[in-house]
Amino acid sequence: MLELLDFIADQLPGWRDHPDRPKKTSETDLTSQLCGYLNIAARFSSGWDILQFRIEEPDEQRKGRKIDLVASPCGPTVWIEGRRCTQFDTLLPIECKRLPTPKSKDRDEREYVINRKATTGGIQRFKAGNHGAAHVLAGMIGYVQAESPAVWHGRLNTWIEELDGSVHVGWTAKDRLHADPRDAKPDLTIYRSSHAREKGLPDIDMRHLWIEMS
Repeated sequence: MLELLDFIADQLPGWRDHPDRPKKTSETDLTSQLCGYLNIAARFSSGWDILQFRIEEPDEQRKGRKIDLVASPCGPTVWIEGRRCTQFDTLLPIECKRLPTPKSKDRDEREYVINRKATTGGIQRFKAGNHGAAHVLAGMIGYVQAESPAVWHGRLNTWIEELDGSVHVGWTAKDRLHADPRDAKPDLTIYRSSHAREKGLPDIDMRHLWIEMS
Protein backbone atom coordinates (compact mmCIF):
# COMPACT_ATOMS: atom_id res chain seq x y z
CA MET A 1 0.00 0.00 0.00
CA LEU A 2 2.89 2.37 0.70
CA GLU A 3 4.33 1.49 -2.70
CA LEU A 4 0.97 2.40 -4.22
CA LEU A 5 1.24 5.84 -2.60
CA ASP A 6 4.77 6.10 -3.99
CA PHE A 7 3.42 5.27 -7.46
CA ILE A 8 0.83 8.05 -7.19
CA ALA A 9 3.47 10.47 -5.89
CA ASP A 10 5.77 9.68 -8.81
CA GLN A 11 2.97 10.45 -11.29
CA LEU A 12 1.90 13.81 -9.89
CA PRO A 13 4.62 16.00 -11.48
CA GLY A 14 4.13 14.36 -14.88
CA TRP A 15 0.38 14.97 -14.67
CA ARG A 16 0.84 18.62 -13.69
CA ASP A 17 3.38 19.27 -16.46
CA HIS A 18 1.69 17.34 -19.27
CA PRO A 19 1.53 19.70 -22.28
CA ASP A 20 -2.02 18.66 -23.16
CA ARG A 21 -3.46 19.16 -19.68
CA PRO A 22 -5.98 22.05 -19.60
CA LYS A 23 -5.02 24.55 -16.90
CA LYS A 24 -7.90 24.12 -14.46
CA THR A 25 -8.12 25.37 -10.88
CA SER A 26 -11.19 23.74 -9.32
CA GLU A 27 -10.71 20.69 -7.11
CA THR A 28 -13.27 18.67 -9.08
CA ASP A 29 -11.61 19.39 -12.43
CA LEU A 30 -8.11 18.71 -11.13
CA THR A 31 -9.08 15.42 -9.49
CA SER A 32 -10.92 14.27 -12.62
CA GLN A 33 -7.85 15.05 -14.72
CA LEU A 34 -5.58 13.25 -12.27
CA CYS A 35 -7.83 10.19 -12.18
CA GLY A 36 -7.66 9.81 -15.96
CA TYR A 37 -3.90 10.31 -15.97
CA LEU A 38 -3.36 7.71 -13.23
CA ASN A 39 -5.49 5.17 -15.08
CA ILE A 40 -3.33 5.50 -18.19
CA ALA A 41 -0.10 5.47 -16.17
CA ALA A 42 -1.18 2.30 -14.33
CA ARG A 43 -2.20 0.58 -17.55
CA PHE A 44 1.29 0.97 -19.00
CA SER A 45 3.29 0.42 -15.80
CA SER A 46 4.52 -3.08 -15.03
CA GLY A 47 2.99 -4.33 -11.78
CA TRP A 48 0.43 -1.53 -11.56
CA ASP A 49 -1.69 -2.57 -14.54
CA ILE A 50 -3.97 -4.46 -12.13
CA LEU A 51 -5.26 -1.11 -10.79
CA GLN A 52 -7.96 1.36 -11.68
CA PHE A 53 -8.74 4.77 -10.19
CA ARG A 54 -12.22 6.22 -9.68
CA ILE A 55 -13.55 9.55 -8.42
CA GLU A 56 -16.49 10.40 -6.14
CA GLU A 57 -16.70 6.81 -4.94
CA PRO A 58 -19.16 5.98 -2.10
CA ASP A 59 -17.40 5.08 1.14
CA GLU A 60 -17.63 1.38 1.91
CA GLN A 61 -19.15 1.82 5.36
CA ARG A 62 -20.68 5.32 5.18
CA LYS A 63 -22.70 5.05 1.98
CA GLY A 64 -23.89 8.65 2.14
CA ARG A 65 -20.28 9.89 1.97
CA LYS A 66 -18.18 10.09 -1.19
CA ILE A 67 -14.41 9.84 -1.39
CA ASP A 68 -12.64 12.09 -3.88
CA LEU A 69 -10.35 9.44 -5.37
CA VAL A 70 -9.89 5.71 -4.78
CA ALA A 71 -7.62 2.98 -6.10
CA SER A 72 -9.20 -0.43 -6.79
CA PRO A 73 -8.30 -3.66 -8.58
CA CYS A 74 -9.38 -3.62 -12.24
CA GLY A 75 -10.04 -7.32 -12.67
CA PRO A 76 -7.78 -9.66 -10.72
CA THR A 77 -8.52 -10.32 -7.08
CA VAL A 78 -5.95 -8.71 -4.79
CA TRP A 79 -5.24 -9.91 -1.26
CA ILE A 80 -4.13 -7.28 1.28
CA GLU A 81 -3.18 -8.70 4.69
CA GLY A 82 -5.76 -11.45 4.40
CA ARG A 83 -8.46 -9.15 3.01
CA ARG A 84 -9.90 -10.18 -0.37
CA CYS A 85 -10.31 -7.16 -2.68
CA THR A 86 -12.08 -7.20 -6.05
CA GLN A 87 -12.87 -4.50 -8.60
CA PHE A 88 -15.77 -3.43 -6.38
CA ASP A 89 -13.57 -2.74 -3.35
CA THR A 90 -11.39 0.21 -2.38
CA LEU A 91 -7.70 -0.46 -1.85
CA LEU A 92 -6.81 3.08 -0.88
CA PRO A 93 -9.04 6.11 -0.09
CA ILE A 94 -7.66 9.52 -1.05
CA GLU A 95 -9.00 12.98 -0.22
CA CYS A 96 -8.03 15.94 -2.42
CA LYS A 97 -7.89 19.57 -1.27
CA ARG A 98 -6.85 22.92 -2.65
CA LEU A 99 -4.41 25.09 -0.73
CA PRO A 100 -5.68 27.68 -0.05
CA THR A 101 -9.34 26.74 0.40
CA PRO A 102 -11.53 28.76 -1.99
CA LYS A 103 -13.39 31.58 -0.26
CA SER A 104 -17.12 31.09 0.25
CA LYS A 105 -19.62 31.60 3.05
CA ASP A 106 -19.88 27.83 3.45
CA ARG A 107 -16.12 27.20 3.38
CA ASP A 108 -13.55 27.29 6.16
CA GLU A 109 -9.97 28.38 5.45
CA ARG A 110 -8.84 25.47 7.64
CA GLU A 111 -10.72 22.96 5.52
CA TYR A 112 -7.69 20.78 4.81
CA VAL A 113 -7.74 20.02 8.54
CA ILE A 114 -11.26 20.74 9.78
CA ASN A 115 -14.38 22.62 8.76
CA ARG A 116 -15.86 24.37 11.76
CA LYS A 117 -19.09 24.95 9.79
CA ALA A 118 -19.63 21.35 8.69
CA THR A 119 -18.05 17.87 8.72
CA THR A 120 -16.21 18.32 5.42
CA GLY A 121 -12.70 18.91 6.72
CA GLY A 122 -10.11 16.69 5.07
CA ILE A 123 -8.33 15.08 8.04
CA GLN A 124 -11.49 15.57 10.11
CA ARG A 125 -13.41 13.10 7.92
CA PHE A 126 -10.91 10.33 8.55
CA LYS A 127 -10.63 11.00 12.29
CA ALA A 128 -14.41 10.85 12.65
CA GLY A 129 -14.63 7.57 10.72
CA ASN A 130 -16.76 9.22 8.04
CA HIS A 131 -14.15 8.29 5.44
CA GLY A 132 -11.97 5.21 5.31
CA ALA A 133 -13.31 3.45 8.40
CA ALA A 134 -12.36 0.12 6.79
CA HIS A 135 -8.74 1.24 6.29
CA VAL A 136 -5.70 2.03 8.43
CA LEU A 137 -3.87 3.94 5.67
CA ALA A 138 -5.16 6.83 3.57
CA GLY A 139 -3.81 9.54 1.31
CA MET A 140 -4.42 13.23 0.86
CA ILE A 141 -3.41 15.19 -2.22
CA GLY A 142 -2.87 18.91 -1.79
CA TYR A 143 -3.09 21.13 -4.87
CA VAL A 144 -0.85 24.01 -3.74
CA GLN A 145 -2.07 27.03 -5.71
CA ALA A 146 -0.48 29.83 -3.68
CA GLU A 147 2.51 30.20 -1.35
CA SER A 148 4.82 27.26 -0.65
CA PRO A 149 4.44 23.82 0.94
CA ALA A 150 6.68 24.96 3.81
CA VAL A 151 4.31 27.85 4.56
CA TRP A 152 1.29 25.55 4.47
CA HIS A 153 3.00 22.95 6.64
CA GLY A 154 3.56 25.50 9.38
CA ARG A 155 0.08 26.95 9.02
CA LEU A 156 -1.72 23.58 9.16
CA ASN A 157 0.26 22.47 12.20
CA THR A 158 -0.61 25.74 13.93
CA TRP A 159 -4.28 25.13 13.21
CA ILE A 160 -4.00 21.60 14.63
CA GLU A 161 -2.24 22.87 17.75
CA GLU A 162 -5.01 25.43 18.26
CA LEU A 163 -7.55 22.56 18.32
CA ASP A 164 -5.67 20.74 21.08
CA GLY A 165 -7.78 20.79 24.25
CA SER A 166 -10.51 22.81 22.59
CA VAL A 167 -14.14 21.91 22.03
CA HIS A 168 -13.04 19.76 19.10
CA VAL A 169 -12.74 16.51 21.04
CA GLY A 170 -10.03 14.08 19.99
CA TRP A 171 -7.59 16.55 18.47
CA THR A 172 -4.11 16.77 19.99
CA ALA A 173 -0.66 17.92 18.96
CA LYS A 174 -0.03 14.32 17.87
CA ASP A 175 -2.20 15.02 14.80
CA ARG A 176 0.44 17.33 13.33
CA LEU A 177 2.03 16.63 9.96
CA HIS A 178 5.73 15.86 9.86
CA ALA A 179 8.35 15.31 7.17
CA ASP A 180 10.33 12.10 6.77
CA PRO A 181 13.62 12.21 4.78
CA ARG A 182 12.78 8.79 3.32
CA ASP A 183 9.87 10.41 1.44
CA ALA A 184 11.97 13.01 -0.39
CA LYS A 185 11.01 13.33 -4.08
CA PRO A 186 11.76 15.98 -6.71
CA ASP A 187 8.93 18.43 -7.48
CA LEU A 188 6.77 17.05 -4.67
CA THR A 189 6.46 17.55 -0.92
CA ILE A 190 5.35 14.64 1.24
CA TYR A 191 4.28 14.69 4.88
CA ARG A 192 3.11 11.97 7.24
CA SER A 193 0.57 12.02 10.04
CA SER A 194 -1.14 9.55 12.35
CA HIS A 195 -4.55 10.05 13.93
CA ALA A 196 -6.60 8.51 16.71
CA ARG A 197 -10.18 7.90 15.56
CA GLU A 198 -13.65 7.83 17.02
CA LYS A 199 -16.11 4.92 17.23
CA GLY A 200 -13.50 2.46 18.50
CA LEU A 201 -11.61 2.48 15.20
CA PRO A 202 -7.84 1.86 15.14
CA ASP A 203 -5.49 4.73 14.41
CA ILE A 204 -5.11 5.72 10.77
CA ASP A 205 -1.82 6.66 9.11
CA MET A 206 -1.89 9.25 6.35
CA ARG A 207 0.46 10.38 3.60
CA HIS A 208 0.05 13.93 2.33
CA LEU A 209 1.22 14.46 -1.25
CA TRP A 210 1.49 18.16 -2.08
CA ILE A 211 2.08 19.31 -5.63
CA GLU A 212 2.77 22.98 -6.46
CA MET A 213 0.46 23.87 -9.32
CA SER A 214 1.98 27.22 -10.35
